Amino acid sequence: MKLVRDNVPGIMVEKGKEPKTHIASEEEYEESLIEKLKEELTEVEEDRNVEEIADLIEVAIALAKKYGSTEEEIDQIRKEKNSKNGAFEKRVILE
Repeated sequence: MKLVRDNVPGIMVEKGKEPKTHIASEEEYEESLIEKLKEELTEVEEDRNVEEIADLIEVAIALAKKYGSTEEEIDQIRKEKNSKNGAFEKRVILE
């Protein structure tokens, strides 16, 4: 079992498959999002492309929504942290 994007079962049906699905409980959904986040991070590490980064961000946004935030709030927090602590553009490694 794994969490998939909302339209995946329909796409599978269009391709002649018969997916077995269920709607996750709140607890299962949270755990599945965390597992999906790990999966997407592994794919970023392996494939190193922006499509996988987009998937990682999508899962992170879904998890943030689960915790009661919006994309806008997350972006605002990100901007505030960048303003206070900087981003990662200068490639600084702390030894």
